[in-house]
Amino acid sequence: MEGIKIYASKQRWKMLLFLLAVLIGIGSLLYTNTLVKTLSQEERKKVQLWAEATALYVQEESNDLDMSLFITQIIQNNTTVPVILVDDEGKMMSRNLDSIKLLKRGYLEEQLEVMKEQNPPIQIVLNNGQKNFIYFKESTILTKLTWYPYIQLALIILFILVAYFAFSSSRHAEQNQVWVGLSKETAHQLGTPASSLSAWVEVLRYHVKDEAIINELEKDVNRLKIITERFSKIGSMPKMGPVNLRLILENVIDYIKNRSSDKSQITLHLSNNNIIIPLNISLFEWVIENLLKNSLDAMQGKGVLKISVSENKEEVFVDISDSGKGIPKKLYKTIFKPGYTTKSRGWGLGLSLAKRIIEMYHRGKIYVLHSEIDKGTTIRIILKKAL
Repeated sequence: MEGIKIYASKQRWKMLLFLLAVLIGIGSLLYTNTLVKTLSQEERKKVQLWAEATALYVQEESNDLDMSLFITQIIQNNTTVPVILVDDEGKMMSRNLDSIKLLKRGYLEEQLEVMKEQNPPIQIVLNNGQKNFIYFKESTILTKLTWYPYIQLALIILFILVAYFAFSSSRHAEQNQVWVGLSKETAHQLGTPASSLSAWVEVLRYHVKDEAIINELEKDVNRLKIITERFSKIGSMPKMGPVNLRLILENVIDYIKNRSSDKSQITLHLSNNNIIIPLNISLFEWVIENLLKNSLDAMQGKGVLKISVSENKEEVFVDISDSGKGIPKKLYKTIFKPGYTTKSRGWGLGLSLAKRIIEMYHRGKIYVLHSEIDKGTTIRIILKKAL
C-alpha cells in the first residue's frame, strides 16, 4: 500500500505543477491582451488627433496644395502607426510603410485591405469639399506585443520539456546503474552459498540412503543457481537465441503447477505449436513465472489462469488472463513502476523487472490489455520475431 501512496502523491504534484503553469499562462495572456487593447485605443486616439488637427488647419488655410503637403508630412513623420492617405476617388496619396516592402507588387493594395478590415477610416474634408481618408492599422510594436505572450509561453514550454527530458534521462541512467549494481551484488552474494550447497549435496549422497530426499534437495539447489544466473544476466546484456516458445511456456507452467493449489487451473492455447523467436530462456522464464505467480495471488489460489499465444508476420502476442480481483484503470501503468506493491511484504520489483527484461532486452512490450474489478486481468506481452 505504501507504493500506492508514493505514486498517488507523485501524480498529485504533477497535476498541481501543471495547473500552476496553466494559471501563469492564462494570467500572462490576460494581462498582455489588456495591455494590447489599451495601446490600441491610444493609437486610435493618436490618429484621431492628427485628423482633428488637420481638419482645424484646413479651416484656417485656403491653399489645398499646402494642405496636402501638410497631411503628407504628418503621415511620413509618423513612424509608429502604419497609415495610408486616400482621396475620395480611392487613389493612394501618401503612406509611411516600409520602403523595401513597397517594392513588392501588390503590397500597398494588400495593406490597404488589411487596414480597412481592422479600423474604419478617419475622414478629412478639404476647403474645396473634397474628402480624404486616413486608413491605419496596429503598429508593429503592438503586433509584436500581441504575439509576445504566445512566443513567451512556447519558449517556456520548450525549456520545461527539454529540462524534463534531460532530468528524466539522467534519472533513468541512475536507475540503470542501480539495477546493474544491485543485480551483480545479488548474484555474487547468492553464488557462493549456492556453490557450497551443491558440494554438500554430493557429500550427502554418500551418507543419506533416501535418494528422494537428495534429489529434492538438489532440485532446490539448482533452482537457486538459476536465480543467481538470472540476476547476473540482469546486470549485463544477455545473449539471445532462437527458441520454441511453446516449450518454454510448458516448462514454466509445469514448475508453477507443482507449487500451486489444486483449486487453480492453468491452460495454454497456441495458434501455432512451432513459434520460433529469439529469447533469453532464463530471463523470459523469470517473466512468465512472475506473471503467473501474481495472477495466482490475485485469484487467491483458485480459478482459471489462461495463457493464449497468437502471432502475425512480425510479432508474437502472449496474453496471460486470470479471474482475480482486477486492476483499476488508473493503475495500469503504475503497477510496472519500481516499488509499487499491494502486498504487505512485497518489494514491488517483480513487474518492474519483467518490464525491463521484455522492453530493454527483448525489445518488446508488456502492458495491461484489459482488466475488470472482481472479474480478472489480461496482461499482454509483445515479442518481435526478429531483433
